[in-house]
Amino acid sequence: MQIPGLRSDRETVGGLVFFGRMLDKIRLHAKEQLPTDYNRGHGFDGRLCRFLHIDYASLVEKALEEKEDQKVLEWCYSNGRRPTEEEIFVFNAFLSKRGWQDDVSAWVEEQKKKMGLSHREDIQTAFDVHDADENRR
Repeated sequence: MQIPGLRSDRETVGGLVFFGRMLDKIRLHAKEQLPTDYNRGHGFDGRLCRFLHIDYASLVEKALEEKEDQKVLEWCYSNGRRPTEEEIFVFNAFLSKRGWQDDVSAWVEEQKKKMGLSHREDIQTAFDVHDADENRR
C-alpha cells in the first residue's frame, strides 16, 4: 500500500540509504499516519542507529523537533559518530542487499508469498519487498 510521505529505502540523506525513510516513519507515526505493522526502532532502524551510535528514542525526539533531515543527520554525527565515506559505502551496500542470498532470504520469500508475488524474481531484497508492497515496483 502506498503511504503518502514515506520515502523508498533507497533514497538517501547525506549519502545514507534508509535514513530519510526512518525519519518519515517517525514523523508519520507521530501523526498516526503509519500503519501499525511498520517496524519502528528495530530492524533497519536499529541497524542504522547502531551504525551512527545513536539511541533511537533520542533520534525520535530530534526528528520530531527538527524538520530538516540534513540537520537531524548532523545532530546524529555530533551526538553519535560520523562515519567515513568508505564506511557509508559499505553500510549502504550491506543494507541495500539484505535478503539477497543471506539469513533474511527466507523472510523475503515469505513476504513475496503473502503479497501474491512469488512469481516475481526481481524481488530479491528487503528493499525490493518494501518497494513492491508500497507499489513502487
